[in-house]
Amino acid sequence: MDNSTYVSLSLATAMRNALDVTANNIANANTAGFKGERVVFDSYILRETGTEETRETDFLIDQGSYMDPNQGAMSQTGNPLDLALQGDGWFAYETDGRTAYGRDGRFALDPNGALVTLSGAKVLDPGGAPIALPPDLGGDVTISQDGTISSLANGVIGRVGLFDLPDLQAYERIGAGMFVPPEAGDTARPATDATRVVQGAVEASNVQPVVEMTRLMAIQQAYERALKLVNSEDDLMRDMLRRIGKTA
Repeated sequence: MDNSTYVSLSLATAMRNALDVTANNIANANTAGFKGERVVFDSYILRETGTEETRETDFLIDQGSYMDPNQGAMSQTGNPLDLALQGDGWFAYETDGRTAYGRDGRFALDPNGALVTLSGAKVLDPGGAPIALPPDLGGDVTISQDGTISSLANGVIGRVGLFDLPDLQAYERIGAGMFVPPEAGDTARPATDATRVVQGAVEASNVQPVVEMTRLMAIQQAYERALKLVNSEDDLMRDMLRRIGKTA
């Protein structure tokens, strides 16, 4: 293959990855607390020497992706156990025996009084332990801006853990808007006062479906152009070999 084919394949590979990321964003446009993902591209310039003139070939390099940290819109639900976050902090959950972080604050009580997400993951306190509340708590519960849980009958009964993740871009997505620490270790630390809890509200995904659909169409067109160029190069090569065969 010549360089034009390699250039086309580098573009097609990068666009395929961008297509997967954008499709995942669209699929999670209605996932509470979901943070969109963005791809990063770079170029690699190959300088060919040894000929009469130096030529440069520009390849597209997929550098991976990063999370879009922008705040999602908030919607009021009236459910006292629904929590939204203002600021950069994160909730912590216990799921599949490990700690995960997310912004989905649609909480409920399981039969044992544990505060859990809709998927059943246990919500953790600032010390990393599951939060246990009276099973008969009902609607008599107040959750302050720092996550302190209290009721008229029981006083202070717990606190929702709020964490900052300074190395968040290194964390791994596991679905449902959750992240788990990398192998290098968990860098989570208590959130600053800049993060506030809003009771009776839920943070929506920060994905804008119309923008993502437009981006998806542009990526798909670029992918198709790259494949078309590869096919054109194959056709030219076959035509050249056919002509050489006839001459021979």
